[in-house]
Amino acid sequence: MNSVPLPDIEFPPGLCHFVATPIGNLGDVSLRALAVLAAADVVYAEDTRHTRRLLDRYGLTCHLSSYHDHNKSRAVPQIIDRLRAGEKVAVVSDAGMPCISDPGFSLARALLEEDLPWTVIPGPSSTLSALVLSGFSPDRFLFLGYLPRKKGKRRSFLENALTESGTVIFLESCHRITSSLEIMAELNPTRILAVAREITKLHEETLRGNATELLKVMTGPRLKGELVLVMQGTAAAGISEE
Repeated sequence: MNSVPLPDIEFPPGLCHFVATPIGNLGDVSLRALAVLAAADVVYAEDTRHTRRLLDRYGLTCHLSSYHDHNKSRAVPQIIDRLRAGEKVAVVSDAGMPCISDPGFSLARALLEEDLPWTVIPGPSSTLSALVLSGFSPDRFLFLGYLPRKKGKRRSFLENALTESGTVIFLESCHRITSSLEIMAELNPTRILAVAREITKLHEETLRGNATELLKVMTGPRLKGELVLVMQGTAAAGISEE
């Protein structure tokens, strides 16, 4: 695709920009995000190949460097040094907002400790999108990130979440969603859940029902791709908090 006209922006040297990127549909990136990426001296990305596809889509040429869970002990000091040298640094996640269930949080903590400034370029969010898609109350909600990998810890995690009065949002792997729904069916067979999958993509859909009902339909192609699990809170379920 040819380059698109980008807005004029201020990108002060030494200011780190955490830039939200699309969670699926590349058309969801903001013009401001593209302008920041184009102006950066270096863009740190979880998977540079993944980010390169976004940049190529909009005809941007950027210097990319890796920053992920496995190299953050080396990358964070490098980023700090670049910022202190007055470079323009942008940080992106593979999808969504850096720092949210993402290694960017380690950098944010380091910036805080080093008294260095940072800002956010907002954009797509799988968490908020799933909340709206669920149809559950958005007045009070709790995001608990990824469910634990180990089944025992996941069970305790879900058991505690079932006591929350507001809507609860989890990230879950398509490889473990069946196990998580089976645990939910044992813990609370009547609680209403929603599974929002492939958000913003071609096969986006939101499935709603109790855990047993969802287990019947979460099969085949639905056990692939990205998904978010949303749980109705006790208030909406008519459960007393006393």
